[in-house]
Amino acid sequence: MNPTCTAELVTDERTFAELADEWGALYRRCASATPFQSHAWLHSWWLSYGRRGRLRLVLVRVGGRLVAAAPLMRVGRPVPSLVPLGGAISDYGDVLLDDEHGEQAVAALAEGLRAAARTAVIDLREVRPGGAAERIHDHWRGPRRRVADSVCLELPGLPMDELVARLPSAKTQQRARAKLRRVAALGLERRVVTADEVDKALRRLVELHELQWQGRKVTSEHLRPRFREHLVRAVGTMVRSGDAVVTEFRLEDDVVAVDLTLLSRRLAGGYLYGAHPCLRERRTDVAVMLLDASTEHTHGCGRDTLSLLRGNEPYKHHWRPETVVNQRLLLARRRTAPLLAAVVCDVAARRRGKELLLHWKGWRERKERDGGGRP
Repeated sequence: MNPTCTAELVTDERTFAELADEWGALYRRCASATPFQSHAWLHSWWLSYGRRGRLRLVLVRVGGRLVAAAPLMRVGRPVPSLVPLGGAISDYGDVLLDDEHGEQAVAALAEGLRAAARTAVIDLREVRPGGAAERIHDHWRGPRRRVADSVCLELPGLPMDELVARLPSAKTQQRARAKLRRVAALGLERRVVTADEVDKALRRLVELHELQWQGRKVTSEHLRPRFREHLVRAVGTMVRSGDAVVTEFRLEDDVVAVDLTLLSRRLAGGYLYGAHPCLRERRTDVAVMLLDASTEHTHGCGRDTLSLLRGNEPYKHHWRPETVVNQRLLLARRRTAPLLAAVVCDVAARRRGKELLLHWKGWRERKERDGGGRP
């Protein structure tokens, strides 16, 4: 007879901290997990961004063993909701499900979520296709919706020379190889830092990140002390456990670039970097330099995906990535169905607003170019 699955709701911050070892073991047994579901990332995020009294962890155990977890918090706007920990600085959101425990764990976690939600809608954002949360959505008894979320771009986990060979023409391949030769000729020393060096390296990363974006629009959160503290706290632990790698690029004994790549069983994702403007002054293609370094953590490491993470920037498309659309999975009880409908309407209104803004900008550009016209 199979042991019974039991679900519990944890709201205590100290208990969350004490779950590190159990959570880490479950994370290793969930093949679809991304680095943003690791305990180090989520708990550190909570310490920097969490609000007292809002923590909602739904845990499922079989015979005392943790087999499923949903890391959530309660928010009141725009409607009462349970949303994933990790917030806007995390590129993927998901739950964790032990690959060995199948539908029994799925059913127990779904019931635990129903009990936890009560008067709130469950709003699971940025779920990568194939994520564990899809199984909860498919099992859900009650109102549910699936809508598109952010765009991510992904490359296969191939060595750099094979990524170059995928480029669409001999000319673009030749140009990429020339950029790689230029990086090599510069004499950069590339070095992966140890866990004890992470603090210093990440502080340098943030300094360089601010310097490279000076005078241009930058994500302001990346420059705030709480983000820096989260990054140093989380990544030090993740480097020790093999869930992150920090690489320094030195030129004449000066650290001129630092890259942070996050790792899970199936993917590597370049999360954040900082590069001194002197590299561009020397006609160094920083994107090529970083991509070359990132391929070392996919090919031969069992990771079949090199994720460029969220964002549809033109420079990423030079490498012919696959466009992958994250999902937003909305779950409700019958009593909270109106809340779900309100969220869906809000999503549609925001999307329509973006479409109208893009249309207006396009019209303005055409008008300036052509000297007249109407939208």
